[in-house]
Amino acid sequence: MTYVVSFDDVSTVGLESSPVAAALAGLRANEARYFKNKYNHNFTVEPAGEAQEAVDRVHRILREERDIVIESEPLEATDFQVAGIRWCYVFYRSGLSVNVLYTLESAGKHAVGFKLADGMEVPVELATRFKFARQKSKLAGTIRGSYFVIKGEY
Repeated sequence: MTYVVSFDDVSTVGLESSPVAAALAGLRANEARYFKNKYNHNFTVEPAGEAQEAVDRVHRILREERDIVIESEPLEATDFQVAGIRWCYVFYRSGLSVNVLYTLESAGKHAVGFKLADGMEVPVELATRFKFARQKSKLAGTIRGSYFVIKGEY
C-alpha cells in the first residue's frame, strides 16, 4: 500500500518495528519536505516487499560499486523520477536511509547517499568506509550523512 509521507504531521506508519522509529519517521519526513519544496513532488513510499525492484536496484548498486551488503531489514522503499533525475530510496529497520540519485542525461550526477537516523549507531558495513557529516533538522534531529559517486551504468 502506497503511503504519502507528510512533513506537517510526522508519522511512524510503516516504521513501527524500528528501534528508532520516531527518528526514522523524522528523517523520512525531512526527505518529503525536500522534494515538496524543491520539485513540488509528493514523496511516497511502499512496504519494501511491494517495492522489491527498488530495493534490489539499490542493493545491486551497493554490491557492485563498493561490495556493500546492508545487514538491516528494509522496511520501505520508493523509486521515482522528477526533473530528469531517477531517485530510489530504501528505509531500513536500523534507522538507515539509502538513496540513489541518477541523472538521466549522460553527463549528469550519479551517487549513493547514506543518512543515519538520530540515535542509531553507524552500521558495521559502513563504519570503516565512510565519514559521516552532521546536519541539524527540525523534523529529524541530528542527521548524519555520507555519499559516494557511482562509476558504473545502471
